Amino acid sequence: MPQITVEYSASLQDAFDRRAFALALHTAAAPIIDSELDSFKSRSYRVDDEVIGDGSPAQAMLHVEVAILSGRDQDTKRHLAATALSVAADHLTPPPGLTVQTTVEIRDLDSATYHKRVDTGRA
Repeated sequence: MPQITVEYSASLQDAFDRRAFALALHTAAAPIIDSELDSFKSRSYRVDDEVIGDGSPAQAMLHVEVAILSGRDQDTKRHLAATALSVAADHLTPPPGLTVQTTVEIRDLDSATYHKRVDTGRA
């Protein structure tokens, strides 16, 4: 837990520093949701086919989904969403002429169905 999934337009390939974003979000979010830093997992996916608004190529999107175990109140979720939005903006430099819509979704993982196992390699 937390599971972070990022989808971004192909036009942002060189404009969005995905690794730096993930590391910064992990650090910023851990105290907000009272989670251990080592529990965060992020992955990013480039979206090659998307349609935004009227389909103009001058539009791009960046969507961040943060899935956390249920039990956090709405204020905590709002704080986490605002933080994720801010951290995303810090790691995004839109190319000239490109408008980027950045969105964040915070969703609950059902603690009854989410399970985790950690294995360590042996020397």
